[in-house]
Amino acid sequence: MPIVIQLDVMLARRKVKSKELAEYVGITEVNMSLLKQGKVKGVRFETLERICDFLDCQPGDLLVYVPDGDPAS
Repeated sequence: MPIVIQLDVMLARRKVKSKELAEYVGITEVNMSLLKQGKVKGVRFETLERICDFLDCQPGDLLVYVPDGDPAS
């Protein structure tokens, strides 16, 4: 998939647990785990906004475009 979610990287940088973020955002830990793993087809802007608010980051810190065929993907 060309869009890579780097939520786990930002959580580590901020020293925050997924459970804390899930509670703040208002989603289940299972859904947070699926989001971290990139196993979702989409994310609501409201959810992205709450994540960015909690982690004090920009959406571009969490979402990275990697073209298909790129060896870094």
